[in-house]
Amino acid sequence: MKASKWFADRQLNFLVGVNLLVVIVATWLSKGQFLDIDNLQSMGGQLPELGLLALGIMLSMVSGNGGIDLSGVGLANLSGMVAAMVLPKLVVADDSPALYTAVFSGVVVVVGLLGGLLNGVVIAKLRLTPILCTLGTQLLFTGIAVVLSNGASVRVEYVDPLSNIGNGTFLQVPISLWIFIAAVLVLGWILKRTPFGLRLYLMGTNPKAAFYAGIPRARMLIVTYGMCGVLASLAGLISATHTSSAKWDYGNSYLLIAILIAVMGGVNPAGGYGRIVCVFLAATVLQFLSSLFNLLGVSQFFGDCAWGFLLLASLAFAGGERVRAIFGIGGAAATPKAPPPASTGR
Repeated sequence: MKASKWFADRQLNFLVGVNLLVVIVATWLSKGQFLDIDNLQSMGGQLPELGLLALGIMLSMVSGNGGIDLSGVGLANLSGMVAAMVLPKLVVADDSPALYTAVFSGVVVVVGLLGGLLNGVVIAKLRLTPILCTLGTQLLFTGIAVVLSNGASVRVEYVDPLSNIGNGTFLQVPISLWIFIAAVLVLGWILKRTPFGLRLYLMGTNPKAAFYAGIPRARMLIVTYGMCGVLASLAGLISATHTSSAKWDYGNSYLLIAILIAVMGGVNPAGGYGRIVCVFLAATVLQFLSSLFNLLGVSQFFGDCAWGFLLLASLAFAGGERVRAIFGIGGAAATPKAPPPASTGR
């Protein structure tokens, strides 16, 4: 993308500016403690869980038709819990730490994929409204987790390779952050460079045109929500390995924050528009502010106020067309124009 087109994106400029402003102010107020290596690693370890959930929200929103995946947190908790309960019966952790880690991670991802595919099949085949479907499956996944654990926390066997996923570092960068960055790059490439990404944006922008273009709507939705499930499972893997436990109610507040990140990142809830880089920057803004508030001992209630202010400010910078699309005002204006090919999916 040409530099001029980068600077023409108001949402991107706003998020870059806010990130820089927060870092400068936080460094000054904390007298340099904000940029301490321990604090940076702490922020890097906390960011991926919310960031991965926000990427799933973005994918579901881009698909259009009021798409939004509300089941991410429940599926993340369930995937980690199933792996923690099943693995000790299959692999002895102390005898084969590497094998235990690989199988644990595989089970988590498979459970997430199956949950996401369930969402996709119900939405695509039964033509159920995505928000209602994923609200129902969120309750289903949470209910299954409660039944399996009797409402208690499930312990994750401790082995170094598995614990390192949530707590270790590579090149001084948390491994969980490397996972998030890899997810951002892979998803960005899929949306930008593959036919799947172009079809998904067209389907969200103009469903009728997508239909006449021969885009298989059902298959696209199933694959999209399957990807959302995988992203949620990665968040579940990180949380389970970070705390060495899995619980059905872990991260109950994460859903609303993940939606906030997606919308603040410029993703259009009406479908057809969303950029990975903006979602990433929106996630870092919230993480920077959260860390600053912790360093200064500021109440989390003030943090909630700050999130709301940032959301309103980002909507103001996004421009009138995006705001009308979000709130469904103005008839035709509620369906935004397709982004130019050069910027699609970025």
